[in-house]
Amino acid sequence: MISVPMRDPREDPELLPLVHRYVLPGRRYLKLGGPLLRMEEDEYGRFLRALREDAGAVSAEEIGVLLEGGWRERRTAAWLVAVGGRTEFRERVGGLLLESEVCCAGLAYAVVLAGFGTGRDAELLAAYLERYLRRPALGYDQAVVWGALLHVDRDRAAALDGLWRKWLRTAPHMRHRGEDPGPGCPSLVRRLCAVVEECAEGAGGDTPGPT
Repeated sequence: MISVPMRDPREDPELLPLVHRYVLPGRRYLKLGGPLLRMEEDEYGRFLRALREDAGAVSAEEIGVLLEGGWRERRTAAWLVAVGGRTEFRERVGGLLLESEVCCAGLAYAVVLAGFGTGRDAELLAAYLERYLRRPALGYDQAVVWGALLHVDRDRAAALDGLWRKWLRTAPHMRHRGEDPGPGCPSLVRRLCAVVEECAEGAGGDTPGPT
């Protein structure tokens, strides 16, 4: 993947209106992920309805521009890709995950690929793990990507189990935890994929909220 300069909405007249349209309303970018699972029923329904509408309205060109922004724009764009089922962005999202140029977007990329759930998505998740499980000093998104791979392809994850165990032992930021975070990560990914599916199917306003 060829890296391109990151676009700053404060200096980019093409990106700025997209940020105001898709990223900032209701501070959406902060709620995409774990906070979705803690919302009350009414807020959850409103949030999913708005997200579904925007996933249907956003163009491929607009998604492409958002994916060239910072972490807020990229996280939001990834969720629009996931809810919209925009599989044409699979390679782009996989490349952004592998390059990991920004923080706070890795879980969103993992949810996209886990939601698509094909063999190619498993390959992209495994490529990330093969790179970053070998770099324990980097506290990136290894755990959630591991969870995503377990969600998509347990056999492929089993082939990387040795690297995973070594990373758990050697990553400085993992030593104090005292337990393997792996079992909880597939659950998080599964629940977020269920939110994506619910949102895409248009059920967000008629359900009791996240499970």
